[in-house]
Amino acid sequence: MAQILNDVAGLIVNGLPTFILVLILTVCVKYLYLQPLDKVLAERYKLTEGARKAAEESLRHADSRISEYEAALAKARTAIYQDQAEFLRKVHDEQSAQVAAARAVSDARIAEAKAAIALEARSAREGLDAQSDALATRIADSILTGRIS
Repeated sequence: MAQILNDVAGLIVNGLPTFILVLILTVCVKYLYLQPLDKVLAERYKLTEGARKAAEESLRHADSRISEYEAALAKARTAIYQDQAEFLRKVHDEQSAQVAAARAVSDARIAEAKAAIALEARSAREGLDAQSDALATRIADSILTGRIS
């Protein structure tokens, strides 16, 4: 057993410089390699996260601009439709005025024609009355005289 303890002590004494070397190497790797790498990775993450947040903000801004453009477009369409309706109303009013003027002119012509026809009918009636009196006189004369023409 003493031999085993002596061998184990020898292994420990022989392995101690290797253990210290590994321990020093571990500390060096941690401080010289891993910490700068962690800093680079953290900065990279911040930059990536910042770019992602900037992209999200840009998308939100673009969405708000799109909604503004759509609202402006709807407002412009409404204005155009109102202008178009106003124009059509004016055209309809002008056409109605032209139709009313044409109707007034035609009503005046019809009234003139009716007056002219009434005048012609009265003069024709008077002429027929005069002719019927003359014809009645001739018929009476011819019956009374006994002569048939």
